[in-house]
Amino acid sequence: MKNSKPLVLMTYELPENWMGDLLNQFNVIKGLPDQRGLDKNLIIHLDQVEGILCLLDDPLPGNLLKKAPKLKVVSTMAVGVDNIDVSTCTRLGIPVGHTPGVLTEGTADLTVALLLAVCRQLFTASKDARQGHWTNWDPTGWLGVDLKNSTVGIVGLGKIGTAVGERLKGFGANIIFTNRSPLPEKISSLNAKQVSLDELLKTSDFICLHTPLTEKTINLIDEKEFQIMKPSAILINAARGPVVNTSALLRALKNGQIRAAGLDVTDPEPLPPDHPLFELDNCLITPHIGSATIQTRKTMALMAIENLKAGIMGTQLPFCVNPEIYQ
Repeated sequence: MKNSKPLVLMTYELPENWMGDLLNQFNVIKGLPDQRGLDKNLIIHLDQVEGILCLLDDPLPGNLLKKAPKLKVVSTMAVGVDNIDVSTCTRLGIPVGHTPGVLTEGTADLTVALLLAVCRQLFTASKDARQGHWTNWDPTGWLGVDLKNSTVGIVGLGKIGTAVGERLKGFGANIIFTNRSPLPEKISSLNAKQVSLDELLKTSDFICLHTPLTEKTINLIDEKEFQIMKPSAILINAARGPVVNTSALLRALKNGQIRAAGLDVTDPEPLPPDHPLFELDNCLITPHIGSATIQTRKTMALMAIENLKAGIMGTQLPFCVNPEIYQ
């Protein structure tokens, strides 16, 4: 007997205790666990699919979306949607849902954790201790740098950038930032100064990237930008990998143009395990875990399902990337 439930293609597996019976009203077909995007088991159902649940690294190009005549909604368990051809979705009248806001606190915490881990050489110190290099107390061993009275430059003062500023203000750091538009209220609340990108790069001891990935921000930090940073600067990227030119970063770290880097995102992503960045003691890399707290990921999953249900039922998505389709 033919299944009369709306067909949903889900590119990933979620813990059952996160979802309960939330997807019981749909005929859900899940992708292979070691594949990204619409794998061969999913693509064959494009002619019947009504909803797609995906992740931030699942590519959904326009040529695939055009092969889904019954598609009513694309819902991603992420904030960013650079993996989805949103313009094609908009032309086809397909709403795209995402999960804004919920990642703010977790990603801000992770940014500060990376910054502290790098500036105090925690990774190298822990590795050396495990390998037997901790033989006595060395007054010059594993020296880091102070956060108090330092200058922290935040590139992109949206919700996450602001949350990072609030946390670092408590450490006694001086906050400067660059943003596309003037933010006088943030100058007051963070006791911060808004500057140009060049001035921020020249004067910051720590540089935290929190800008979205757009055509204008791809390779925002490249050879020229590393050349004007302090040799003692520490770069933290918890935004998107392509915001930083990976080859330029590698050269800057190896040649001493900057002191160190902490990366929660890379380009490409994931970074191959034999990539030379992994060989550097002054580069700490984590596997895109900014939102990786139990509560945050559960909330993201529920928001993605909420968007999915709304789209299939024909009601407006509560968290919609392209609301203009409803006009």
